[in-house]
Amino acid sequence: MKTDIHPKYFPKASVKCACGNTFFVGSTKEFIETEICAKCHPFYTKQEKVLDTLGRVQKFKERMAKKSDKPKKTKKVKERKK
Repeated sequence: MKTDIHPKYFPKASVKCACGNTFFVGSTKEFIETEICAKCHPFYTKQEKVLDTLGRVQKFKERMAKKSDKPKKTKKVKERKK
């Protein structure tokens, strides 16, 4: 095997988030800056909001409401002549 081909490993690399949270992880970089972490990410903080910019959900609900208002059409059965 080749020697000295792997980067140096830092077992206590410092990670700093834009929200101010800092924690330590193992990494090949000594210092890592990130924009979002588990303390400020909407999924983990339970503040996730679904953005419906085009109103597609509302259009779908309106279309389904129209369908449920209309009576269902029934097929007429033709009688056979003997």
